[in-house]
Amino acid sequence: MISFYEARERVLAGITPVTDEEMVPVTQALGRVLARAIVAPFHVPNHDNSAMDGYAVRIDDLDAVAETRLRVVAYAPAGTAPLSSLVAGTAARIMTGSPVPSGCNAVVMQEEVHRDGDWVVIPPGQKINQHIRPAGEDIVQGSTVLPSGRRLTPADLGIISSLGMTQVSVKRRIRAAILSTGNEIVPAGQPLPPGCVHDSNRINLIGCLTALGSEIMDLGLVRDRHQEITAALRRGGEAADALISSGGVSEGDLDLVKMVVSELGSVVFWKVAMKPGKPQAYGRLGQAAFFGLPGNPVSSMVVFLLMVRPALLRLMGALPEPDHRLQLPIKGGWHKRHDRMEFLRGRVHFDPAGAWVESSGGQGSGMLSGMAHANAFVALPEEARQIADGELVDVWLMRYD
Repeated sequence: MISFYEARERVLAGITPVTDEEMVPVTQALGRVLARAIVAPFHVPNHDNSAMDGYAVRIDDLDAVAETRLRVVAYAPAGTAPLSSLVAGTAARIMTGSPVPSGCNAVVMQEEVHRDGDWVVIPPGQKINQHIRPAGEDIVQGSTVLPSGRRLTPADLGIISSLGMTQVSVKRRIRAAILSTGNEIVPAGQPLPPGCVHDSNRINLIGCLTALGSEIMDLGLVRDRHQEITAALRRGGEAADALISSGGVSEGDLDLVKMVVSELGSVVFWKVAMKPGKPQAYGRLGQAAFFGLPGNPVSSMVVFLLMVRPALLRLMGALPEPDHRLQLPIKGGWHKRHDRMEFLRGRVHFDPAGAWVESSGGQGSGMLSGMAHANAFVALPEEARQIADGELVDVWLMRYD
C-alpha cells in the first residue's frame, strides 16, 4: 500500500488539463472554468458618483465652524450625464449613484441638512471626498479582474456583466464515463432478490459529476464477466476524459476490473493506506484517466471526494482550491485501531459557544446514512491511538461542487 498523500500526488501528477475553449453566454457560465483572464476595459464605476442621497458641494464653500447656506441650482438624478461645474456658493441635489458635478468634492447626506426653499443649510464638520465613490474604486481599467482557471461563481457572473460582456471564453466540459460492477447489484426500481443490493454507487457518481458540471457517459451496470467488463472499459477509455468504475478492484475471485485495466492500459497504483477506501486503483486506459473505486458505497464516495474530485478539477483546468480545513474539538472521542489514515464522516456544528465536530452516524463502509448526514471528514493520522473526548482534530469540510 502507498500512503494517502502519495496516492493523491501521483494522481494529480498524471493529469493533463483540457485545452479546448468555447464561448458561452455569461448567463450559462456558472461553474465553468475561465479559459482566458477577464481584463477590465474601463473603470468600475466609470465616473465619480454619490454614495448617498444628498447635496454635492465644494468644501471650500463651507464654513468650518458654523452653518453654511447654499443655493440649490441643479438636480442630479441617477442615470443622467454629469452636471457642469457649479458656481461658487451653490449646491446640487444629488441621488445615490449619480455622477458628481465637476469641481464638487463632497456629498452631504440629506439627513444632515435643512432645506429652506431654494436653499440648503449645511452644518459644519464636513470632510473632503466624503460619500463620493471615485471612478475605479471597485475595478481599475486594465486590471485582471478574474484569472484564467477560475471556476465562475454567481458573483463572478455579475462582475463580468458589469464590464459589459455578454459572452465569456471557458474550457470545454470534461466527459466522464462511469459504470458499476457486480453480480449482486440490482438497478433501483426492480425487485431485490436475496443476497442482492440496489445500485447506489452509480447514482452517487452521477450526482457528484453533475455538481462538477461534467458531461456524463453512463456505461450502466456491468456483471462480473471478463468480456462484459472489457467491452465497457474499452468503450469508456476511447470516448471519455475520465473513466470511473465502482467495484471489482479488491482481491476476490470476481474482482476483474483491475485485471482488465492492466490488459487494456496501465495501473499506476493499487491499494491506499486509508480507511475507508483501501481497495482502489488509478491508471490510464486509452485517452482516459482511470479511477477504480471500491464497491462499498461509502468507500466509493469517500475516494471520489478526496481523490477523484481534485483530479477532475485539474482535468477541467481549474486553479487549485484553497484548503477547507479546521481544527475542532471532537465530541465523544474515537478509538483508532489501525495504522491507515482514517476519514470519519462527521458533522460540524456552529453555535454561540463555539464550533465542534462529532460523528455523523454509523461509520461502516456500507452505511450511507452517515455519509448523507455528514458535512465534513475528521482526518485522523496513520498511527493507532485513542482520541479523547474534546481533543482537537483535523476537520476537512466536504465539497461536492
